[in-house]
Amino acid sequence: MNVFDAIKTRRAVKHFDPDHVMPDEDLNTLLEAGRLAPTAFNIQHTRFVVVKDMNLREKIKAVSWNQAQVTDASVLIVVCADTNAWEKQPERYWRNAPEQVKDFMVGAITGYYTNQEQVQRDEAMRSCGLAAQNLMLAAKELGYESCPMDGFDFQAVGELIHLPDDHLISMFVVVGKGTEPARERSGPLAPEEQILTDTF
Repeated sequence: MNVFDAIKTRRAVKHFDPDHVMPDEDLNTLLEAGRLAPTAFNIQHTRFVVVKDMNLREKIKAVSWNQAQVTDASVLIVVCADTNAWEKQPERYWRNAPEQVKDFMVGAITGYYTNQEQVQRDEAMRSCGLAAQNLMLAAKELGYESCPMDGFDFQAVGELIHLPDDHLISMFVVVGKGTEPARERSGPLAPEEQILTDTF
């Protein structure tokens, strides 16, 4: 599928065939697309928790306003980030770069993130958003529908998936075979409301 077609036709779908099983090949393709999303300083701090245990998915559904797509979709991915990835052997993010470049980037990472908790969190959330969009566009290319979700109890889900203290949850992405067509875009803004030149 042309990337612009995927962007235009991707919609949040909430009704999925609960009997559909996604082949491992497709799941791996989705996850690789997520992994290839850009991250600041190439830190790659996004983590994808693929919830396969249906008992666990039922528990997650219970703290997600009982939204059916949590269990009906073929795949539930909890998109998380390691907010301290910047300080965990940062040289590995640049191991294939020339030594001079690696040394510069590792120093830049340390200088940018040290004692900057808000920056650490902001970068993590941005990275998760980019990864989630890659997941959803890849899903569309593979013939699936998807839905990003934040309607759940973040703390409860964190406990259920044993989220480490230095990680955060950004959102869910559910992917599967849709059973109903996506609704039309309900209220797109006029371009001039969103696109500005130079200043507001």
